[in-house]
Amino acid sequence: MKRRRSGGVANRGSIAFLVALLIASAAVRIGTSANSALAEVDLANGFALPLSVQPPQAKPKELESGDIKPLLDAIRAREEQVTKRESALAARSKALDVAQTEVERRLAALQTAEERLRGTLAIAQTAAEDDLSRLTTVYENMKPKDASALFEAMEPGFAAGFLGRMDPTVAAKILAGLDPQVAYSISAIVAGRNAKAPKN
Repeated sequence: MKRRRSGGVANRGSIAFLVALLIASAAVRIGTSANSALAEVDLANGFALPLSVQPPQAKPKELESGDIKPLLDAIRAREEQVTKRESALAARSKALDVAQTEVERRLAALQTAEERLRGTLAIAQTAAEDDLSRLTTVYENMKPKDASALFEAMEPGFAAGFLGRMDPTVAAKILAGLDPQVAYSISAIVAGRNAKAPKN
């Protein structure tokens, strides 16, 4: 008999627990349905009430024309400065381009002039060399006595230049006809030039 009673008490507790769960479930469903129904009624009437209450948000402060004018003026002034700088930079760039073109033109003209000058100098050097060769040949073909008289009247350095270019046999005959002091001076100059010449 005691066993039956304990089993009955356990069954009653389980039933009570199940009933409590059913009631709680029904309450939750009723609450959710009521919320949805209220929201639908409000929407139908043109009211949108939030389901969860939120704190009111502060409206952003509207800018007045007096507040924005200094900012716009500053932006316009800055834009004008930038435009002026861009114009100045463009003008400077154009001036630099013109200057560079002029420099390149002048360099080309200088190179042309330099090439012409080199050509002229080469012609002059060739002409001078040709003249010296002709004169040397003339002095070599003179009679040694006449050539000696002419070389004695020349500056020793000038005479040494011609004698150094002559055939040694002809130069010896001309030196033999010179005054010994003049012949010595010319010989010393010729020897000094040969001593300074490279020995490779």
